Amino acid sequence: MTLQRVLDQDRAELRFHLDGEVLVAREGDTLLTAILAAGAGWLRTSEFGDGRRAGFCLMGACQECWVTVEGPESAMLRRRACGTLVAPGMRVRRT
Repeated sequence: MTLQRVLDQDRAELRFHLDGEVLVAREGDTLLTAILAAGAGWLRTSEFGDGRRAGFCLMGACQECWVTVEGPESAMLRRRACGTLVAPGMRVRRT
């Protein structure tokens, strides 16, 4: 399922990388919004089965949206996708 953006379509586009693939987001998007709106649809696989999972609370409480973001000097930083704004050129990996 792909989310359809109905508001804020006039915000500037920016590109970021998810698992090496270039995706398009809008300025002000969180990583979770950008990933779901781009159709990438999931952030991790369940440790209890074969299902894919994504954040669902959108406020950092559910712990389902952890991703790894490349930080300064190529350090990999664990971040919640629902509370992290997309930055141009950002490199993100699903966990």
